Amino acid sequence: MTTLFDLTGKVALITGGTHGIGLAIGLLLGKAGAKVCVNDRTEEKLEECRKAFARESLGVYTLVFDVTDEVDVNRGVTLIEENVGPVDILVNNAGIIKRIPILDMPVADFRQVLEVDLVAPLIVSKRVVPGMIRNRRGKIINMCSMMSIYGRNTVSAYASAKGGLKLLTANMCCEWAKYNIQVNGIGPGYIATSQTAPIRENGHPFNDLVMTRTPAGRWGEPQDVANAALFLASNASDFVNGHILFVDGGILANFGYVKGENDISEL
Repeated sequence: MTTLFDLTGKVALITGGTHGIGLAIGLLLGKAGAKVCVNDRTEEKLEECRKAFARESLGVYTLVFDVTDEVDVNRGVTLIEENVGPVDILVNNAGIIKRIPILDMPVADFRQVLEVDLVAPLIVSKRVVPGMIRNRRGKIINMCSMMSIYGRNTVSAYASAKGGLKLLTANMCCEWAKYNIQVNGIGPGYIATSQTAPIRENGHPFNDLVMTRTPAGRWGEPQDVANAALFLASNASDFVNGHILFVDGGILANFGYVKGENDISEL
């Protein structure tokens, strides 16, 4: 069983993996034996990432590049190939969200969210997939969302991007599965991170909603998402393709896919 999840010798690139869910994924893949590479736009965040890996006695290859810039992505991935090896596992984790009502959102902000959350996974995947095709193996994990299937107030750009990423995942599967490349997505539920800390306090309306409407009765942890990523990065998922794995404590099962008076548009 241990060999099924053994990533020894595999090169894994986690975009934007310096904190939160991305960091948890990188650490777990590293513990499974992968040679982990992490990028970000600032050296400061990468320094914190290196410290986090060092605390777990793990190595990590870090580099600065912008996932929305094709030239910069090519430069970064080339450095990874030269210094670590060809990418076997790609986790398209980098993302942003802007909580702005549609009528108030500048078009430039809408486009920026689409560029980071939807176009960037295409750019990075296109750069690493030729190597996967040559090696006749590869794993791509796109960080989708519950907003890949739901809309809600003030997140029109994010939901549009994540909905598009869900279908991009399916299309990547259709085109690349014949090369033994598995392309799947993860849809995190409500996860306890530094960003959600202020709304997870007891008595906060959002916290009450999540706690009462999630069948598991708790917020998810970054490790919960990382565990799913390990499955999708390992040989255990070799016949899983074009799938979105929701890691949400059952909240989508609770609401279903039909909006009603108790839907999650207010969450």
